[in-house]
Amino acid sequence: MLKVGLLGAGRIAGVHATAISGNPGSALVAVSDINAEAAAALAAQCGAEARSTDAILNDAAIDAVLIATSTDTHSDLIERATAAGKAVLCEKPVDLSLARALACQTAATGKPVMIGFNRRFDPNFAALKAAADRGEIGKAELLSITSFDPAPPPVAYIKVSGGLFRDMMIHDFDMANFIMGAAPVTVSAVGTSIVDPAIGAAGDVDTAVVTLTYADGRIAVIKNSRRAVYGYDQRVELLGSEGLLQAQNMLENTVVKSTTSGVTGAKPTYFFLERYMPAYAAEWAAFVAAVNGGSALPVTLADGVAALAMAEAATRSAQTGAPVALADILGG
Repeated sequence: MLKVGLLGAGRIAGVHATAISGNPGSALVAVSDINAEAAAALAAQCGAEARSTDAILNDAAIDAVLIATSTDTHSDLIERATAAGKAVLCEKPVDLSLARALACQTAATGKPVMIGFNRRFDPNFAALKAAADRGEIGKAELLSITSFDPAPPPVAYIKVSGGLFRDMMIHDFDMANFIMGAAPVTVSAVGTSIVDPAIGAAGDVDTAVVTLTYADGRIAVIKNSRRAVYGYDQRVELLGSEGLLQAQNMLENTVVKSTTSGVTGAKPTYFFLERYMPAYAAEWAAFVAAVNGGSALPVTLADGVAALAMAEAATRSAQTGAPVALADILGG
């Protein structure tokens, strides 16, 4: 039984607490947060104790920690937790600073750290990846990832998020690496603020398109928007030499009405928690299985650094209007 400490007690921490408590191979022992009342409330819901972060990290009986705190604390907590001999699952991104993330990667080399790119564990995306790996559409040639939020977050959040490329599109950068099996050579980005002028005033964009080019000639295109009024739009399409694979939206229901007026169906689910709850549970299950079984973690700290480097490259490209070589970002 994996004994777990949860660092953070916000909304996403609540999702993870449910996954930890619901897995037969793990037990949530303790919760910490800078908001002591939030930590106490979440701990009480899960039958755990509210403790300080120091107390959790110093408890030799706790085998693993899940880091769901603010992004600016991730690298420090990864380093402290691994130094204390604990396995780590950390929410994305590793850090807002690529240099700091690279330093964290060096410090935690050889330690069990998994980054929370939960979309790899979505059943539909995972099935698309598996079909591609089996060669069902021949050689992959063109990947298209669509990721539209139903509404933008508060501007107060935008100001501390690190920007759309690091906060939102980083999931899609990792998905591209996951499906294509490699990092791109160049990153080209355009971004604009047309959903909410206040987002632009805060120095960010709310609508963006990124093109990734690969050493073997393959191409990936990622489209992000902070607003899709019809729901949470999450699709992946992979064109290969012998066919096409598509992972479509999850709908509110599967009822389709056909009349003389036309054919209508349900909208996509509206919120990311509705869409990805099974993925969070599968992500945690994969972490528990790997740690308890002594096998390699399915998403590594290096994967987190790679996605962050792509976000940095996209940010620079959007600012300069020129493609950016990923090797230049990583100092290669």
